[in-house]
Amino acid sequence: MGLLSTPFALIFSFAVLGIMLYRRVNLGITLNATALLLGFLALDWWQIPVKIYETSVDLLTISIVLSTFGVMLLSQLYKETKMINRLSESLSRIIKNPKIVVSVLPAVLGFLPVAGGALMSAPLVDSEGEKLGLKPQKKAYVNLWFRHTIFPVYPLGQVLILTAALSEATISSIIIRNIPVVAVMVVVGYVIGFWKTPNPKSTLTGSEPNHNFKDFLVAFSPILATIVVAVGLSLTPYGLSKQGFDVLIATFIGLIVLIAISKTNLKTFTKSLKGWGIYGITFAAYGAFLLGNIIKATEISTIFESVVASGNVDITLLLTGIPAVLGVLTASALGGVSIAMPILGGIMALSPRTASLIYISAYLGYVISPTHLCFAFTADYFKCHLGKIYKYVVPSFIVTFAAVLLVYFLVA
Repeated sequence: MGLLSTPFALIFSFAVLGIMLYRRVNLGITLNATALLLGFLALDWWQIPVKIYETSVDLLTISIVLSTFGVMLLSQLYKETKMINRLSESLSRIIKNPKIVVSVLPAVLGFLPVAGGALMSAPLVDSEGEKLGLKPQKKAYVNLWFRHTIFPVYPLGQVLILTAALSEATISSIIIRNIPVVAVMVVVGYVIGFWKTPNPKSTLTGSEPNHNFKDFLVAFSPILATIVVAVGLSLTPYGLSKQGFDVLIATFIGLIVLIAISKTNLKTFTKSLKGWGIYGITFAAYGAFLLGNIIKATEISTIFESVVASGNVDITLLLTGIPAVLGVLTASALGGVSIAMPILGGIMALSPRTASLIYISAYLGYVISPTHLCFAFTADYFKCHLGKIYKYVVPSFIVTFAAVLLVYFLVA
């Protein structure tokens, strides 16, 4: 047996996790260290290398880890080849309405899941927001909120991929349930962000719409190719999605397309591989599976089972409260899902319905977390106190979460 009883081992390990996150230790190091610490405290020591081995040779783990690496490399290559600039500039020339530009640009750049990525769209939002006369806190809110509207329905999002893997639900089944929630996020963001804000008179002269659209299509094609291939493979009868092979194959096809259209040379490609962020997030994906396997081995879920069986706690409260609180505390949707999923999976059979609820709860908790990098970077860029941004974020969160619960109870 371990050094401590399972509840105390879990509390102590998560306390250490909280300290590491507060000290901004890389999420990959944090999740793996927490997994090893929990195993050391709660399991027989010989079980730890066994769990590491089982996690390392599991096909699903391998494919998700490699997919994560591919997505992060795709993101880094977009920046190094300047294709991200071409993407955003062509889009801003196509769309003439500043409100739509300010809304769409952060969402489009959201296709690149980099830590603190809202900082990439901040200058563009700042420029377009000036045309609308938006105050700094409104610009900050719009940049933060719309940046995060795309992920719940983006099939290449690492957290969505992990959620599907841990719950054994298909990515498409979770996305379908998330579509109404995303629609509400967009509407509430638009209403709160541009309330009583008139459109300025257009100062744009005639441009070449066909050329602008061609530029956008070329710059967007690697992402589009990846999405189309991933969705197509997930619909095949070969069960590729169950082992994560659909996203893995699609991601590397997207990389090939990007390398081809940007004519990436060896120097640029090598430079993209030097960023620590690629390996940190990849390591975090592995840590999520290792932590999940060790949590399962501790059988902590039996404690929650007894709580649920007693009827003292509503199951919906657990499905929303645990991941949401973890999302806030870890400032990471990945951290919230990877910790909550194995705990809740021990209480009940996870379905697309419950998996979607866990995912969205962790995700919204992460979005509003004050230590969320996008939040911190956005506030810093626009020179806003967090409290001024929360004035808009909190009501947006409440309305969106109400929509989440509505979908959960009304859609079987």
